[in-house]
Amino acid sequence: MADFYQTGIIITLHRLGRPSLERIESELVEFSKHRPVALVLPALYTEFQAPALQGIIDELKKVKYVNEIVLTLGRATDEEFKKAKEFMAQIPYEVKIIHNEGKRIKEIYATLERNGLWAGEDGKGRSAWIAYGYILANGRSDVITLHDCDIVTYNREMLARLCYPVVNPNIDVVFCKGFYSRVTDRMHGRVTRLLVTPLTRALQKVVGFHPFLVFLDSFRYPLAGEFCMITDLARVNRIPWDWGLEVGVLAEVFRNYSPQRVCQVDIADNYEHKHQALLANDAGKGLMKMCIDICKSIFRTLGAGGVIFSDGLFKSLEVTYLRLAEDTMVKYEADAAINGLVFDRHEEAKAVEAFANAIKEAASTFMENPMGTPLIQNWNRVTSAIPGILEMLKKAVEEDNR
Repeated sequence: MADFYQTGIIITLHRLGRPSLERIESELVEFSKHRPVALVLPALYTEFQAPALQGIIDELKKVKYVNEIVLTLGRATDEEFKKAKEFMAQIPYEVKIIHNEGKRIKEIYATLERNGLWAGEDGKGRSAWIAYGYILANGRSDVITLHDCDIVTYNREMLARLCYPVVNPNIDVVFCKGFYSRVTDRMHGRVTRLLVTPLTRALQKVVGFHPFLVFLDSFRYPLAGEFCMITDLARVNRIPWDWGLEVGVLAEVFRNYSPQRVCQVDIADNYEHKHQALLANDAGKGLMKMCIDICKSIFRTLGAGGVIFSDGLFKSLEVTYLRLAEDTMVKYEADAAINGLVFDRHEEAKAVEAFANAIKEAASTFMENPMGTPLIQNWNRVTSAIPGILEMLKKAVEEDNR
């Protein structure tokens, strides 16, 4: 039986039956004549050496409704940047690569800092933000979609389904988040399953009703890296540069638009990409760093919304989270059993214990400094402070791509 239920306060678009990819793509070709689409690809040079990216490029070659691709390349030398340009030349439509480590882009970041605007450290958040700036400067696209470059199971239907709700003028949506199953011979997605969902529901018990928690709990996969939005959101959204990016983006969407204009869409039957290691004793690496950053992002968003945190509240939260996470494990064990999946309860329990420590660490950091690391400022603020910055960025990117 197809799942057609609408839960939460956002729109959920399901995969019902076997929708025709050809129909969706032909409609997108027509819609994109009036709402041109830009695709943002944040990538490290190491991903050019892995097989997943070639598979993505092979699929993108067949896409006819994307107006431009902007790939932000991180941690690459000038020679590696040249190789990346040669690699992306396979695509038969416009591709621009932003060389994050190049001298021209570094000068853009230096200009921002001289004007009191920090663009964060190197990472996916900054890569996405600088790509948005180039798209705004170029002025050729009304819709921006983004996905990662390490998706092993990528096919172009993912992109089509992600774009469709925002590009279709008959669906009044400004932001669309992808969701999917993360299953091989076992369930993956531990941070969503065992941290974000139980933590969100624990906060609802401890803090009480809060609109942002209801919004966050409406997403089936809030940490999905794939989304699509109107370009106006790229102007007004501030962006976390760290692992809090996905939750931070949702917080900014919630802040700027009604949840009635937000949707999530089933983009794949299954999804596989590289996995982060759980280094329970190292808060600066792997899933632990990710979890701490995510928790801090949630706490900051709630604090900005008027929630008053205290040591007592955080102690209650830790206990409530542990109980809910343990109850959640029981549900997943039953789900694994009926589907014949591997389920290591000991490893799941260890993950929950590590995530509880992450909550404690994030709470301690938040109480010491509630403002935390500043978000990257939105492009409206940046262009107000430096009126010519978008033209500077456009010129730098185009000179790099000659």
